[in-house]
Amino acid sequence: MVDYDVIVIGGGISGLMSALTLSKHGKKILVLEKNSVVGGNCNSYDVDGFQVDTGVHAITHLREGPLRRLMDEYFIYSPVFLEFGHYYARTEKGLTKLPSNIKEFVTFDVLPRKDRFMLSQVLTKALTQMTFGMLEGNQSVYDYLPNGLSKDTHDFVDAIAYSLSGKSMKYTSVNRVLYGSSFIRDSVSEDIFHNEQHTNTSYTSVITDTLSKYQLKSHFSAISRLATNRIAYAQAYPRGGLKSLLNAVLYSMPKTVQIKTGSRVKEIIFRDERVAGVAIDKEVFTANTVVYSGFVKDLPDLVSLPSDYIENISHIDQTLSLTIWLGLSEKIKEFDYIGSEIWFKDGAYWAMPISNYDSSIAPRDKQLIGFTFVIDDKKSLEGEKKRALDLIYRAIPGIESRTEMIHYQVTIPEKAAVTINGFIAGPRSPLSNLYLAGTDTDNRSMGVTRAAYSVLELLKAMREDKKL
Repeated sequence: MVDYDVIVIGGGISGLMSALTLSKHGKKILVLEKNSVVGGNCNSYDVDGFQVDTGVHAITHLREGPLRRLMDEYFIYSPVFLEFGHYYARTEKGLTKLPSNIKEFVTFDVLPRKDRFMLSQVLTKALTQMTFGMLEGNQSVYDYLPNGLSKDTHDFVDAIAYSLSGKSMKYTSVNRVLYGSSFIRDSVSEDIFHNEQHTNTSYTSVITDTLSKYQLKSHFSAISRLATNRIAYAQAYPRGGLKSLLNAVLYSMPKTVQIKTGSRVKEIIFRDERVAGVAIDKEVFTANTVVYSGFVKDLPDLVSLPSDYIENISHIDQTLSLTIWLGLSEKIKEFDYIGSEIWFKDGAYWAMPISNYDSSIAPRDKQLIGFTFVIDDKKSLEGEKKRALDLIYRAIPGIESRTEMIHYQVTIPEKAAVTINGFIAGPRSPLSNLYLAGTDTDNRSMGVTRAAYSVLELLKAMREDKKL
């Protein structure tokens, strides 16, 4: 008799949501987390009276996306989500709202007029090609851009690419930009939780149903977003900070879920042609199924895998991120808004004044702002920190004298960067009874939303394999 129905390796948000959802299907679950706390990059903690998140986050696709589906189906308690606001570009002249559609591109005077016109043409072409299946999936943004654009425009597009994929526009696909800017909307399969029932399976009825109910609607709604799109569509920030989402997951856990922290898995046990459990330092736990939510690139350290699979996962791209949190002694006019901003000239950041959403995140009359950078892991970390802080001080004159707290975080924000040649693992491993979850198993969206997509795909795979 096995100890557990399912063992989940990793107590980040992907692993915890996997445990929660599987437990609601009647499974007895053990979660093993190597660190002293759970949550991974979905957490908050106190620094000198300021509550910082683990990185800068916006929760996306909340209206009908994967996290909404999981919350509606499995959560006992859901966080209160606050409207995200707008995305801005900051220059020496101040803030300008980022363009979401063709009309806004035309008036986006941060870039030269000629460049705006050329980008509008490129956007229209890309969206039309993708809508009708004519755009190559590995087409890079860099190769798709026309010649003759200014340095500022190249820097701007590069900053957008970094924010959406973690890599430059040379390695970011046009598809990724269209999805990330909401021109194309990721979908959640309607059959995740319910069995499909086909009343008419004739060739004609299937084709007609597909075209009428999905394709035509998708085509015309995508094209219409050239005029109506909003980047921040269905985005929000959780009241109380990112930890409120983590707490909602933990609060929703039934007693059939056991969580062990400080438990590093040393081996995934494979015998009789199937995965049968895991080993930590001095204990072995058996299970019918193991869900691995750690870094897929590290999976060969725990269990023998086919050589072709090892080759595939070696091509998972990753990005190193630096977040600098500044606690300010007073609120400043430069950050008197709800939303987030990018800076793109001679260096890039994505910033968000999170205490503007919830005043309890910072001490009274003070302000907390997070700045996230993509950094080069081949360069000195201290040098990268200095360059990043200098960029902040250059972009926002006067902020240095109002800064009373500086806190640095270095993370891998996504377990797999979404690049043109990068590998995404999917929910199934090559081994029987070993499944995968996390942001290196699904390429849609980013952060918590991407983790939620991976959990839905895990449930779908296990259901198809008769494990649920």
